[in-house]
Amino acid sequence: MPIYLDSNATTRVHPEVIDAMMPFLTDHWYNPSSGYGAGQAVKAAIGKAREQVASLIGAKPSEIVFTGCGTESNNMAIKSLAREIGRKHSKVLVSEIEHSAVLRPTEAMAAVGFDVQRIGVDGEGRLDLEAFEKAIDTSCPGFISIMWANNETGVIQPIAEAAALAKKAGWFVHTDAIQAVGKVPVKVDEAPVDFLSISGHKFHAPKGVGVLYVRENSPFEPMIRGGGQEEGRRSGTENVPYIVGLGKAAELMQSELENGGIDRVGMLRDLLETTLCDRLKGVQLNGSREHRTTNVAHVSFEGCVAAEMLPKLDAAGIQCSAGSACMTGKANPSHVQKAMGFSDERAFSSLRLSLSIFSTDGEVLEAAESIIQIVNDVRA
Repeated sequence: MPIYLDSNATTRVHPEVIDAMMPFLTDHWYNPSSGYGAGQAVKAAIGKAREQVASLIGAKPSEIVFTGCGTESNNMAIKSLAREIGRKHSKVLVSEIEHSAVLRPTEAMAAVGFDVQRIGVDGEGRLDLEAFEKAIDTSCPGFISIMWANNETGVIQPIAEAAALAKKAGWFVHTDAIQAVGKVPVKVDEAPVDFLSISGHKFHAPKGVGVLYVRENSPFEPMIRGGGQEEGRRSGTENVPYIVGLGKAAELMQSELENGGIDRVGMLRDLLETTLCDRLKGVQLNGSREHRTTNVAHVSFEGCVAAEMLPKLDAAGIQCSAGSACMTGKANPSHVQKAMGFSDERAFSSLRLSLSIFSTDGEVLEAAESIIQIVNDVRA
């Protein structure tokens, strides 16, 4: 069996999630907007999922809006805020290391006249708070979109501090928390965010379902209008089986966070890093050691090119990546690593090894042996 070390790209759907979903693909297939009992029972299942997701992030169920994916959630928040602040005499701040689902829509805003500024990060991949604070303009409306944790390095951003600075200026705050929710504690009251994006397939729900958290009383302009589902915030007949699955995944990950399961993943990540560093020379661990999710090891191997290593690793049964899955096959070095000040050589030599609750000690040690062998072969 292959050893899967690419959980930041997507995760295996949890068997209990599949079990929770199946009745809504078979017997309970009714439209939740229907007025008769069977339809209302399906609607109640959506309500339960809303409560499960809300509990995971410390929100109110009424603040949870189900979407089709994390990219949609990001775009919904950003485009709504663009309408709210207007393109004249306003400002938008994002970090240099945001996912393309934030960078591309804000680039589109800049193209039509919005003042969009990207803020850099330090060598550990953390937002430059001093530069960020200087860029905030208290004389105009604006918003920020700063990710909670980076998708490539796993580095956790100072979102609470950044959000507090933005709120002091009267600005709105959006955070892409897609790589943080379910992996580290994320509570909406710990950072004064107005909008927060979630993607189910990053924590053992299926692909094709996400969430946008909208803080109570925050202004919101729907991107999709129609029959008024999701309290008019995202119309369209609900994807009930996937929403139910997302709710179950949220419940399971809350239990993992509270009962040590996520800490175990961190121990496995440390074992992987230690083994590689002890057995190989020229290994660099990238990103903050203190501020990071428990599941990601981002490693550069001197004298290697990741594009050459990946096919060899795949042949050896090790499934991993060189960075964001969305950027696979791109000829340019990662924008995240370049923002951190890495040389092209270091950026091109990096692997992202991301674990999950299904990872085991044996898999980690076997994967480390394969990586060590392949690094030595490539160097030779």
